[in-house]
Amino acid sequence: MDVGLRERKKLETRRVLWETALDLFAERGFDNVAMAEIAAAANVSKTTVFNYFGSKEDLVMSPVEEHLDEPARVVRDRAPGESPVAALRRHFLAALAARDAATGISDQPNVLRVQRLITSTPALLPRLYTAAARTQELLAAELATVLDEPTARLAAAQIAATRMVLVIENRDRVLAGEPADQVYPGAVSRAARAFDLLDGGLAVLFHQVDQG
Repeated sequence: MDVGLRERKKLETRRVLWETALDLFAERGFDNVAMAEIAAAANVSKTTVFNYFGSKEDLVMSPVEEHLDEPARVVRDRAPGESPVAALRRHFLAALAARDAATGISDQPNVLRVQRLITSTPALLPRLYTAAARTQELLAAELATVLDEPTARLAAAQIAATRMVLVIENRDRVLAGEPADQVYPGAVSRAARAFDLLDGGLAVLFHQVDQG
């Protein structure tokens, strides 16, 4: 079997396991489904499930955790002369336009299922908070390449909190039944206002760094 086919088969198995687990969680609740039952429903061995996902939490949170390093990456890859806030604004607005699930604005069925599951399952909330903390930590480390470490942590906390408020507002509107296309104009307006506030607070700081 060539490498390309092998990787495609792995991705397909991962997708089937993920969707099977979501079906079972939606039907019976996260806490009432065992990994062995997911394996049986997907017609694979329990070992196969654990080869792809270490736990039920991994099954649900893996799409969320794919984006953990995204803000840090955006800052790291920004254009010469572009401030971190400007780069993050540009990226967030582009993600909104693409209805990226990471912005909370996607109304794709599987995205909604994951969002509903996370918001209704207390056992998953610690994992969500840990993911948010890791994102902030990675962003702070990237900002520390141009700022002193304590200031980088403060700036990362402000940026992460702003993004979180925007994402939660979008997510809650979509979960309440508003179509993503209907949420979009307000989401753009809220994001512009939020990043204006961030820019007003942090622009002087980054300007000082540029001048220094």
